[in-house]
Amino acid sequence: MNDRLRSDSAAALADMASRGTLKVPPILDAPQGPSSRLGDGREVLVACSNDYLGLAADPRVVAASARGLQEFGAGTASVRFICGTFTPHLELERDLASLVGTEASLTFVSCWDANAAAITTLADENTVVLSDALNHASIIDAVRLSRAGKKVVYPHVDLAALDEALSGMGEWARRIVVTDGVFSMEGDVAPLPDLVELCRRHDAVLIVDDSHGVGVMGADGRGTPSAQGVLGEIDVLTGTLGKALGGAAGGYVAGPSEVVELLTQVARPSLFSNALPVPTACGAREAVRILRTERERVTRLHSLAAALRDGLRDAGLDPLPGATAIVPIIVGETARAGRMSRELREEHGVLVTGFGYPVVPEGTARLRIQANAAMTDDNVAALVKAIAAVAS
Repeated sequence: MNDRLRSDSAAALADMASRGTLKVPPILDAPQGPSSRLGDGREVLVACSNDYLGLAADPRVVAASARGLQEFGAGTASVRFICGTFTPHLELERDLASLVGTEASLTFVSCWDANAAAITTLADENTVVLSDALNHASIIDAVRLSRAGKKVVYPHVDLAALDEALSGMGEWARRIVVTDGVFSMEGDVAPLPDLVELCRRHDAVLIVDDSHGVGVMGADGRGTPSAQGVLGEIDVLTGTLGKALGGAAGGYVAGPSEVVELLTQVARPSLFSNALPVPTACGAREAVRILRTERERVTRLHSLAAALRDGLRDAGLDPLPGATAIVPIIVGETARAGRMSRELREEHGVLVTGFGYPVVPEGTARLRIQANAAMTDDNVAALVKAIAAVAS
């Protein structure tokens, strides 16, 4: 045992605690949903979950996962190319491609791995990658790990700056623009039609991570491209199964069949990491089916998110504008966000996470509130009342 490693780690933790930035996660002792139960037995209203459609504990999704467990076992015990590809993987991948408007898709154990697979495979030493400044950490790390010959960060959704940057990249064999569809900390969306036009004009590849958009955006829930009228026009889409699509785990890359086959053949997260557990694939496939057949869930989600924003404004608060299910309120310092989050949990029975540095820049700490289609109108009213109380 290296004693210095232990003491250095302890000192770092003590420093976080003294500055009020140490994260202490709540422990749930019941299924995920708008209402759940903490380990100490207290009932809570959950308003920080990515379970946007309320499907994580839906009996049909649970039953599909259980059938997958009984029929195929607990795990794949292999990577895909050895003996880890099961029939439910192929069925889910067909359904995902159909959902997001592409020819094919490939699943991974997380969208972190999906982003790593897509970006590190497609970006070589003859490639320049241009990444939005507020992209998710998985994109940032994937770009860092890639062999791209040049890496550029452009200002958040600044199309003029991106256009200017691309204009000077003509010598590169491949130009890749990568962006979130819905930005998880801001709740705003990328201007995909403009990005599609820009990339076509500069012969660039557009990669969009739509993890917070699929199941949420558009009247049909097919994601941000559908909501903005460019379904089927994005070169490469990535997304998650761990949010609206059942909430368990997993991610995917979707795109042209040739690109997906290339990833199948050479992407390191697929070649060197076990395949998505089959029970998870079965549950996610049922979640996709429910999304496609019960569009009223998406309508309800949109209505609740709008009511939440309106209610917060009526209470004198200032949530960031947007049309997504993510409703952030900027509170300033990280310690204040943590304190408000603790007061919501301890005094009001509400779970809303406070985000601060290093997740967001210093001075922009926030409460990130998230709507859930299974919430009731009374849930929204109680949520607004509680947030107003701790913000006063």
